[in-house]
Amino acid sequence: MRAVVLHEFGPAENLRYETLPDPVAGPGQVRIAVRAAGVHFVETVMRRGEASDMAPPLPDLPAVFGGEVAGTVEAVGPGVDAAWLGRSVVVPRAVPGGYAELAVADVGQAHPVPDGLGFEAAVTMVMTGATTMGLLGVARLRSDDVVLVTSAAGGVGRLVVQYARSLGATVVGAAGGPVKVDAVRALGADIAVDYDRPGWERDVAERLGGGRRVTAVLDGVSGEKGAAAFELIADGGRYVVIGWSSQDAFEPDPKVLAERGITFTNALLHLLENPGDGPAHERRALEAAAKGELVPAVQTFPLERAAEAHAAIERRETTGKVVLVP
Repeated sequence: MRAVVLHEFGPAENLRYETLPDPVAGPGQVRIAVRAAGVHFVETVMRRGEASDMAPPLPDLPAVFGGEVAGTVEAVGPGVDAAWLGRSVVVPRAVPGGYAELAVADVGQAHPVPDGLGFEAAVTMVMTGATTMGLLGVARLRSDDVVLVTSAAGGVGRLVVQYARSLGATVVGAAGGPVKVDAVRALGADIAVDYDRPGWERDVAERLGGGRRVTAVLDGVSGEKGAAAFELIADGGRYVVIGWSSQDAFEPDPKVLAERGITFTNALLHLLENPGDGPAHERRALEAAAKGELVPAVQTFPLERAAEAHAAIERRETTGKVVLVP
């Protein structure tokens, strides 16, 4: 099979498109002909060889990156019902990795792709969608909230905006550049702003008007933009970390939190430390997409151009979920 292999940590061009032996389905496993494979921002960090508390451990090299894949079951291992053959499935974790034409996964992890849902949307929802479900469970948004979502044009951010709008909350979406801002506005955000422009937080405050303030920040950026978002929170509000695309941590002063009654929750770290609800989140996310309740946005790259996909993510040129297509 063809796969994307990393032999040495470093820049995106270190990802090489090579031929590897076909993986074999072991006991309790299925082999999937991959039609779509998810790519994550954290994989660009790992590819560079940078360890982080917010990322999985660095792999031994050579390595095939990627976890979730969607495709067709083309072989089953010992103990697996042959009825799985030919079925369209999506799984959250595959071996040797998702950046490949073939992948193996435990049959217990496999979800049938719901009718009407394409492979690219399914692979987006089984991980990014499931993560969103978990983050929203921590955030506990309400219909009377004024919600500020940073990185609102990203894979998770877009789904959060849609969910908050479905509740009836007032939604402020912040993203970088006019194209992404237009995309956020098209999702139904009440206010869409470009947080690459200086003073964007003052613009939000003015457009909310009447002294109205944000009650919940769902921050996917952290760093300076996270700090600016924090300044918009009303006393008694919530600041929820759902990502860290800036790679710069922001943690408000505990004294300020106490004085203003603001709660600070790292929801992303909470999910990493409590993975047990993952399968339930995966099912809910796939069902929500199949019903049209949440509509994922996908940007695809051919598998052989995985290095370009990584570079585009690092330049923040992508919108929605990045997916590799063999």
